[in-house]
This record gives sequence, C-alpha cells and structure tokens, in this order.
Amino acid sequence: MSRYRRLLTGSTYFFTVVAHRRRPIFCNPAIRSSLAQAIRFVRETRPFVVDGWILLPDHMHCIWTLPEHDTDYSTRWSIIKRYVSSRGAPALHDPALSTSSRQKRRESTIWQRRFWEHQIRNEVDFERHMDYIPFNPVKHGFVQQVVDWPYSTFHRYVRDGVYAVDWGGTAEIRGMLIE
Repeated sequence: MSRYRRLLTGSTYFFTVVAHRRRPIFCNPAIRSSLAQAIRFVRETRPFVVDGWILLPDHMHCIWTLPEHDTDYSTRWSIIKRYVSSRGAPALHDPALSTSSRQKRRESTIWQRRFWEHQIRNEVDFERHMDYIPFNPVKHGFVQQVVDWPYSTFHRYVRDGVYAVDWGGTAEIRGMLIE
C-alpha cells in the first residue's frame, strides 16, 4: 500500500463522473485541456484541493478536499461541466445523441447528467480511494502497470515519493485492489 498520510481537515470527497452514454472522450486532448482550464477557473472563486485524479476514456475518478465548512461540490461540478461543454470542447457535442429532455435543459452530450460522490470518512477510507484511482486503468485492462497510464496524478505522487514507480504491480496489491 502507499505511504500517503495527511490530516483530514475540510470535507473530502471521492467522485466518479461519466461521459454521456459512456462515450470514450475523456482522454481526448480537447477535453483534457478544457478540463484543466475549468478546474483552474473554478478554483479561483471556489477553492478546493485535488488530492487525486484519473481520466479514463469514458469516466473519471477524483478526490477533492474542500475548505472547512464548505460542502458545495455540486456547484463546482456544474461550473466545470458547463465550462468544458461551452468553451473547451463544443466539437465533442453530438446532436444525434441529444434527447428532448437534454435539449429542454440545454445540456450537452459530453456529460452524464449526474455524478457519484462518497464522503471520505477517515484516513483508511482516504488511502483506499487514493489507491483505487491510479489502479483503475489496470483494472479495466487499458494497461498492465499503473505507471503506464498517462492521465493520472499517480505520476505526481511518484515524483513526490508517495508511491514507488512500480506500485500496483505485485500480485498482493492487485488482489487487494481488484476486489
């Protein structure tokens, strides 16, 4: 397991966000770039810490820590999704996938309407979710080793000495993370 230790202060959440109809678009350079811009934009007025993040073709996982006494992650996600849809990746909007409900709500076909969130309860819960994030592309069969997936904060944590470059490659770790 990792040696990631930190004191939980604000509200910390694990999120899963999915592409509309599970289209494999999240590793697209336009999405990645506009998502990074959207996150910077939102953090200017509604700060949060990105503890971990991974982009997979049709979904993403991340952990955010919000400032103390702030639990408004929904507004942050709304702004991020709107920013990416309107400014960063409108070419990925596919009118053929739109429904009357989506048209009425003026929704793009980039994002699934909702997202899944889980409030991190303690350090063990935090570590489990932090370990789940970089292992996800291995679990889905995109790569054989965690280090081979480029769209992850795993590389930042390797650089900072939190994870070893070969983390997730042992049978023991694989058994713990796939369950």
